[in-house]
Amino acid sequence: MRTIHAMYWSATDTTKTVVRTIAQTLAQHAGTDYQVFDFTLPASRETVKTFGPDDLVIFGTPVYAGRVPNLLVKYLHTVVGGGALAVPVVLFGNRNYDDGLMELRNILEEDGFHTIAGAAFVGEHAFSRTLAAGRPDADDLAEACAFADAVWEKLTAGTYVTPAQVGGQDPVRPYYTPRDRAGNPINILKVKPKTDPDKCDGCGICVNVCPMGSIDKSDPSLVPGVCIKCCACVKKCPTGAKYYDDPGYLYHKEELELGYARRADNATFV
Repeated sequence: MRTIHAMYWSATDTTKTVVRTIAQTLAQHAGTDYQVFDFTLPASRETVKTFGPDDLVIFGTPVYAGRVPNLLVKYLHTVVGGGALAVPVVLFGNRNYDDGLMELRNILEEDGFHTIAGAAFVGEHAFSRTLAAGRPDADDLAEACAFADAVWEKLTAGTYVTPAQVGGQDPVRPYYTPRDRAGNPINILKVKPKTDPDKCDGCGICVNVCPMGSIDKSDPSLVPGVCIKCCACVKKCPTGAKYYDDPGYLYHKEELELGYARRADNATFV
C-alpha cells in the first residue's frame, strides 16, 4: 500500500482540479485517502517536501510559454523524491503543451522520483475567459479518471516503465515566444495588471491569491513584485477591478483566442 499525494501549483485552479481528480480516483482504487500539498502561495514554498519509496505523487504544474513556469523551477528542485513513484501532470491553455510535460518529468527524475506515467490536460487559458472556457469540464475529468484507472492497472500489475515516456522533446526547447504578424517578438515579461479604482473595494483578495506575493497589501493597485501573468488576481477579483491594458499583451491574447479556438485534445501517457 502506497500513500497517494496530490502536489500542485495552481493559480486559477485548473491544475488543482485535474491533479486532485486523478489522485482521488487512485485513492478510491487503493481504498484510502490521499494527501494534498498545494504550493501555489509563497508561504507554502518555504516548506521542504520529502517523499520516500512508499509514496505515489501526482505532481502538477501549468504550462507557461510551452514550459514549466521558470520561476517555479528553483523550488521544484528542493523537493526530495527519495525513490517515490510520480505522475507528472501539466495543464495548458488550448494552444500546446510543447515540452512542458517532458520538462516536468525530467525535473522529477532529477529530484529522485521514478515517473511511471504522465499527462497534459487542457484548462481555460490564464489570459482569457473564452479560450478553452470552463475547462477542465466534465469530459476532461472523465478522461482524467480513465487515465488514473490505467495508471492503477499498470501499478498493480507492475508493468509500468520508468522514466515515463511522454510527449515533448528532450532536451527541451526554448520558451515559446509570441510574435506579431510581421514575425517580431512580443515581450510581455514586465507587464503588470492595473486596477480600476471605481471597481476596487479594497477587499485584498488579489493580495492573498497572488502566487508570487507581488501585490502591495496596503495599496492593491501597486504591484512592486514580479508578475508572471497567471491572472489569479484578474479571475478571482469579485468586482472585476483587475485588468491588463498593455498593447502587446492584448494583441497576444487576441491572437491566441483567434488562432486556437478549436477544442484541443488532452494527451495521456501510460
